[in-house]
Amino acid sequence: MDYALIWYGIIGLAVLIYVVLDGFDLGIGMLFPNAKSEAERDLMMNSIAPVWDGNETWLVLGGGGLFAVFPLAYAVVMPALYAPLIIMLLGLVLRGVSFEYRFRTKRGKFIWDISFFLGSLSASSNAGHYAWRNATRH
Repeated sequence: MDYALIWYGIIGLAVLIYVVLDGFDLGIGMLFPNAKSEAERDLMMNSIAPVWDGNETWLVLGGGGLFAVFPLAYAVVMPALYAPLIIMLLGLVLRGVSFEYRFRTKRGKFIWDISFFLGSLSASSNAGHYAWRNATRH
């Protein structure tokens, strides 16, 4: 069996696992403003607390694998998608920061709630844009 085909499967599986697992986290982030009380928002955050950090590992494996194994494909795809990818990654960073700091403050909790929502919205919408641009490329 060819190594390129094996890595193609590994990268595809890593991206699929990221989409499935982090889709749950992003969905909770986008539903965050609809929570009726502080206790409900705490419950939402606590439901993803054990796994949210590990989900991005699959994205790193997919991107790193593409860069390491298929550098030509990486060189062709990435320049056209720098803007949505950077905005998506900044959204993921904003989510992580807001997730950590939300539990550490009492007065500014609403700021981190809004940041968590905006980071989730930004990451998911730009991931969709990224996928759409890849799927419709000629």
